[in-house]
Amino acid sequence: MEKDKKLILFDGVCNLCNGAIRFIIKRDKTDTFRYAALQSEIGEQLIQERGINTSKIDSIILIEPGVAYFTKSDAALRIGQNFGGLWKVLAIFTWIPRPIRDGVYDFVARNRYKWFGRKDACMIPTPELQAKFLG
Repeated sequence: MEKDKKLILFDGVCNLCNGAIRFIIKRDKTDTFRYAALQSEIGEQLIQERGINTSKIDSIILIEPGVAYFTKSDAALRIGQNFGGLWKVLAIFTWIPRPIRDGVYDFVARNRYKWFGRKDACMIPTPELQAKFLG
């Protein structure tokens, strides 16, 4: 993995998560992020190395190598802030206590398959996006 890149681990069979990844790729003008499905070999390895319990966190994880990893609403807010411009305004939501933010996040995460559906297999990136995906 490139040292100056941040890694987003996502639920590769979740339609909402796959849509979020496409959304992020379109706005990642500085080529900051790399991606891997939680279900991939590299995803599972990174989760295990960090001791992350995927029974409690199973939708999005942001890993900033040499810094830390972030989950749930913290991950989503940090990703959005990386887009720059008006997206930096998302920092205002960090003033909301994490248990409240994560409560809303968990509600959506619990219902994501029911509301948005799921795939039988992980997303396969197009050839032009392949370099952004690990594993």
